[in-house]
Amino acid sequence: MKALFIGRFQPFHNGHLLVLQHMSTEYAQIIIGIGSSQYHHTMDNPFSDEERRQMIVKSLEAAGIHSYRLVSIPDIHDPPRWVDHVCSLVSDFDVVIANNPLTRQLFSEKGYTVRGTPSFHRTHYSGKEIRRRMVHGESWHELVPEPVSRLIHSLDGVKRVKNLQP
Repeated sequence: MKALFIGRFQPFHNGHLLVLQHMSTEYAQIIIGIGSSQYHHTMDNPFSDEERRQMIVKSLEAAGIHSYRLVSIPDIHDPPRWVDHVCSLVSDFDVVIANNPLTRQLFSEKGYTVRGTPSFHRTHYSGKEIRRRMVHGESWHELVPEPVSRLIHSLDGVKRVKNLQP
């Protein structure tokens, strides 16, 4: 079975990795949709599609997960048409893995099987929390896989996030 897992991954963090490790034991292939892929250099989306791809690939490689593929999914800001948009980019999945209530509802309404994920410290592992910690100079490294921490440093990502503050 093939599972579709969509996220913005801003940045990719340990919660994402734990979900994907869990999924890799249940599904033959994981299709990872990088949502809002066209956005970058904003407070909610500081990292580009390519930077997020690197975060995911390097983290999954280090974790020994190889049966996946990445798909960029630009946002269309039209919830009634969003599932059709996603399916135009990714058509070969059997199940959607999501905890986001809107994602769950939209795919369910279209007749897709939707399953949740175990909750791995959801409030702790949060892109918003990681970005908040970066802005305030608090510790954030322990919330992301080591390859992500290295990549963010190489991009001067903390400075980028701080500079995006209003």
